[in-house]
Amino acid sequence: MFKTVMITTAVIVALGWIAYGLWEIIIRHTEKNKPKQTTEHLQKVKKSFEDYTKKMENYELKPYEHKQKNN
Repeated sequence: MFKTVMITTAVIVALGWIAYGLWEIIIRHTEKNKPKQTTEHLQKVKKSFEDYTKKMENYELKPYEHKQKNN
């Protein structure tokens, strides 16, 4: 009787691990094919960089004026 219970328990545990392994493989496969979601922080950084590049399009470098030494 004890032997039957132990064998049945071992089979159930083994089937559970197999099902868990297949489930993990399926989840990894589906996540690999999905596009990655952009985080809120990344969106803010991209927007600030775009704003900066737009601002720099019209920027003109002022010529450097040398100051004369008074000796």
